[in-house]
Amino acid sequence: MLFLSSCSNFALQNVVEYIMKKLFILLLPLLLLAGCTQYAKVQKSMNFEYKYELAKAYYVEGEYSQASSLLEDMLAFTKGTMYAEEALYMLSMCYYNMKDYVTASHYFTTYFNTYPRGVYAETARFMSARALYLDTPDPRLDQSSTIKAIGEIQVFTEYYPYSKYRDEAHSMLYELHDRLVEKEFRSAQLYYDLGNYMGNNYQACIITAQNALNDYPYTKLREDLSMLILRARYSMAKESVQEKMIDRYRDTVDEYYAFKNEYPESKYLKEAEKIFHDTQKVLKNK
Repeated sequence: MLFLSSCSNFALQNVVEYIMKKLFILLLPLLLLAGCTQYAKVQKSMNFEYKYELAKAYYVEGEYSQASSLLEDMLAFTKGTMYAEEALYMLSMCYYNMKDYVTASHYFTTYFNTYPRGVYAETARFMSARALYLDTPDPRLDQSSTIKAIGEIQVFTEYYPYSKYRDEAHSMLYELHDRLVEKEFRSAQLYYDLGNYMGNNYQACIITAQNALNDYPYTKLREDLSMLILRARYSMAKESVQEKMIDRYRDTVDEYYAFKNEYPESKYLKEAEKIFHDTQKVLKNK
């Protein structure tokens, strides 16, 4: 009898759970509609204190689209009130969390320009820079936004040299510099690959790579750029007209010594040694 009673209770529990699930599925559209209706009413409301608190609740729950919509509606009305500063910062963070980094940076900038001594001033200036950093494109594409992000990070480090965000700011800066260098490296490589097609592209390769090294001396691509210059000098010498050949081979030797001195254990050392020996043979025969 006890076993039958337990089975009956278990079966009853399953039936109740099944009914509850079905009711929830049937009522879900009505619940969502009610929520949308309430949200629409709040948008039209002139009770800004209530509107603000609801926007904060949406923000805390991660409903950034609803929160940003309410906060934008309130911006003009909160000016000069106790809500204005926090509302602007929350709006910036809403766009940041929605991955609309350009708009987020705009509002962060508006915040620290409006409240230069505000509670969130340091964080807002850093977040503006980070948002632009996250919006930067692949090195193969136009790097205008990368240059803008670098400028924003540099301004942040000047304003807050001892900030808690300092290390992250420097890390982002180095990465963006390397992104610009990578674009220059790709350009220099392209010139090298073109060789003497419609002009002396080896010389263009050398100039592009040297400019990148001068502009970004601490780049992680320094060794690669230096080796590319050595290759270009050697190739240019090999394909030169007779009257320029000897001078260009001598430039190749000089470049080899500079490369080996800086990178005595380079991953390119075997290739560099071959270039040097081949160059020496030509010079001895001349």
